[in-house]
Amino acid sequence: MEKETRSAIERATQRARLILEADFAEQLQGDYDVMVDGRVGERPGVHLTGQQKGLRSRIVAALEHKRMAGMKPADAVADYIRDAAFTTLNRFVALKMLEARRLVQECITKGDASSGFVNEYLAFATGAKFADGSGYRLYIESIFDELSTEVKVLFDRRDAASALWPRRAAFLELLDILNASALAGVWAEDETIGWVYQYFNGQDERRAMRDASQAPRNSRELAVRNQFFTPRYVVQFLTDNTLGRIWYEMRGGETGLVEICEYMVRRPDEVWMPRANKDPRDLRVLDPACGSGHFLLYAFDLLVTIYQEAWFDPGSPPSDVTGATLRADYPDLDALKLAIPGLILAHNLHGVDIDPRCAQIAQLALWMRAQRAFREFGVDRAARRPIRRSNIVIAEPMPGEQDLRDEFLRELREDRLEGLMRRALDIPAGRPVHTNRAMADSLASLVGTVWDDMALAGDLGVLLKIERTLAQAIEKARAEWEADMPLFRISEFGLVGDRLRTESEKVVRLVPGEGLDFWGKAERLVLRALEDYADAASGAGVTRRRLFADDAAHGFALADLASKRFDVVLMNPPFGTGSLNAKKVFESAYSRSKSNLFAAFVERGVQMLVGRGRLGAITSRSGFFNSSLKQWREEVLLADAPPIIVADLGYGVLDGAKVEAAAYCLEAVW
Repeated sequence: MEKETRSAIERATQRARLILEADFAEQLQGDYDVMVDGRVGERPGVHLTGQQKGLRSRIVAALEHKRMAGMKPADAVADYIRDAAFTTLNRFVALKMLEARRLVQECITKGDASSGFVNEYLAFATGAKFADGSGYRLYIESIFDELSTEVKVLFDRRDAASALWPRRAAFLELLDILNASALAGVWAEDETIGWVYQYFNGQDERRAMRDASQAPRNSRELAVRNQFFTPRYVVQFLTDNTLGRIWYEMRGGETGLVEICEYMVRRPDEVWMPRANKDPRDLRVLDPACGSGHFLLYAFDLLVTIYQEAWFDPGSPPSDVTGATLRADYPDLDALKLAIPGLILAHNLHGVDIDPRCAQIAQLALWMRAQRAFREFGVDRAARRPIRRSNIVIAEPMPGEQDLRDEFLRELREDRLEGLMRRALDIPAGRPVHTNRAMADSLASLVGTVWDDMALAGDLGVLLKIERTLAQAIEKARAEWEADMPLFRISEFGLVGDRLRTESEKVVRLVPGEGLDFWGKAERLVLRALEDYADAASGAGVTRRRLFADDAAHGFALADLASKRFDVVLMNPPFGTGSLNAKKVFESAYSRSKSNLFAAFVERGVQMLVGRGRLGAITSRSGFFNSSLKQWREEVLLADAPPIIVADLGYGVLDGAKVEAAAYCLEAVW
């Protein structure tokens, strides 16, 4: 994307942010009695309608949730306003991008004169075009609700950041900004949403943070200081020589990726070690600092080809996921094409970031890429399978409300384990399940252990080695279960005449070797319990419980991801010093690479690779000669994952970053 175009996006994004934040701050103070200095009125004003009182309770609960996470009252209000503005802007940017891809009818390009509203909505809701714009708002919200079935994290209107809607003047200004002729050509570009994400936080804000403290003071500052867009050619270079090269070697060089991967380095008459073939569903790719998902989007492109080549290959091995080959699971090519987009998002692509806003951006971008794949396969909208799952994880600490944590763990210990297991583990109603209090106590203890160790997840992300604590906690809980009794017993019954007789009985334990592993089963139980806990709330407690449950679910997702190993790790990691909050833990865990965050991310990424897995990174080039990283070079790069290819890119590669960069690929020696 040309610099002039990027500048237009930056100006539009900053202007939209100012308008939305000013409008939302005025609404909070004037309508909801929430002051920007953090003061909150005790009761809703009599001027509020019943619906507005419900919205106010969501806002107040969100502010309390932020304060319990350690924010000062004024900072909590500022952060809420920023969240609300970012979410609102992203939704309307998304609609512009979806319009350009014909995934929605024209809905905002001409405001309330858009064809989708005039020709479709008003045809069914005659008379809904009100002077105050409320009918048009209902139309837009109906689109959000439809999209939320697949892109929930951005379009779910139950989210506390959705409580505010821009007033008419601000709303019309926002539409004017997005519909300006200077931006007419950007909405069809996949990169646009990433640039909006980067430019939402302006250069002045970054400079103010650096002036206030050399090191980031919290996780948000760490995220904002390191929002640098990765150029497309760098993404291709690193992905071509990791994922692309791995598949190239698995196929003995016979792959269509040779034509697609223009940056894959191949030498004439080269010889490489044989590489065992894999079913595509078993190829895992991780971006541990994913931002808006650029590496994952390009990896998606390569995986589309990889799946089709594996399907045509009679020697393709069975998958660890299903135990069958791709051809056996999808007997014809049309069935495979219907499945590929969902398979890639469910099995192959994984992303983590400490910025919650990344989940909105990355999930939307991947969903749009999946829709493009359907279109390229010739699959009509009506025939497309819904995309229900992606593996984008927000690295944040477990929720801080001690009262809700105690209440949740108390309920987990109560006699509800049988019902949880039936639903979470799909045990038929006719099969008895036997549990006892000791098992529920062990499960709650496992949850509490993980909870406590996640305190710095928002500052460290994947650098937090939660899997070590998790392994110890799992072993302890498993020993307690085995010492006491099996977790549940399944009986098969048969009829003898008119009498029911037990024909067989199967004891099932939460131990490895029977489908899901121990942690997978325990995690499913806990996530189901969290859903129940959130759904059981009523009145003012609904938002508190939902926020609590959502944060806890993200925490368990990070713990689950940390226990996996990946074929490919791709990154443009943060650099410089880490967050002051996590300084002690970080330096203890990464003594070889503590002088710069990027080195720690590379060290951690190497640790998360499978045997002969590859890591691709763009970082500061200083790691290759700086004396403070001598041990990192000797013990991580040279000993564990020697460089396969290095490109010294120099200065000015990362937009706005004052750093000389290098892009390189490493391969694990084990």
